Amino acid sequence: MNRAKPGQLDLPLRFRQEQAVGRAHLALEGRLVSYTIKRSVRRRAISILVDEEGLRVGAPWDASQTAIERLLRTHGEWVVRKLEEWQVRRTPARHWIDGEPLMLLGEPFTLKLVPEGTGVKLQGPELLVGTAQCGAAGVSRLVHEWLHAQALACFKERVEHYRRLLGVDASPEVHLSSARTRWGSCHSSGRIHLNWRLIQMPVRLVDYVVAHEVAHLLEMNHSQRFWRTVGSLVPDYAARRKALRREGHQYLLI
Repeated sequence: MNRAKPGQLDLPLRFRQEQAVGRAHLALEGRLVSYTIKRSVRRRAISILVDEEGLRVGAPWDASQTAIERLLRTHGEWVVRKLEEWQVRRTPARHWIDGEPLMLLGEPFTLKLVPEGTGVKLQGPELLVGTAQCGAAGVSRLVHEWLHAQALACFKERVEHYRRLLGVDASPEVHLSSARTRWGSCHSSGRIHLNWRLIQMPVRLVDYVVAHEVAHLLEMNHSQRFWRTVGSLVPDYAARRKALRREGHQYLLI
């Protein structure tokens, strides 16, 4: 029997082999595509996901590379199309200089640096950011902090609005999220998490996400009864959900 060397702490074999992550490349539809493979002993089938992080493949521990590549080639046209869509949706690079565009609740405004000023203030079509204390390097932090504050105030007000409409007795806790692939979530304890980036979108899209999560306070599922509850709060929720998927990325400048 092999024994661990003195001073060496090894996890049990079943934990060491629970999952592994690697990178691979494959030619799809005339282009070279890089992707991440995550193998797991708990997974029973190969899955494909394309999001802002690129192409990701989930696979059983013993799935062959041939099987993975066969599935990717079968869905090659879809994979390439989704990668191109996410390329368009990707948030543009920021330089945090005068004149850069920003969004608040679907309304555009521009960044204006004020060397002799401090703090952040929205004035007409401009967001004035004082750099007297933080310097130009601190502009990103100040703008993010300001947007977070705007988001939390807005989300709390909209959650309270829909909570009252639904007749829920207690006001839920509202927290900001930075999740990459989820706009909101509701926990069984009553906490609601909403992605701060939503504050850049029009109110009609913000309200769809808020109403969706508030409805979960009564229905912790996606049953027909849940969707009827959402419909009682936002009758045109289906149109708003579609708009969120198709148009939402246009407002995400940060």
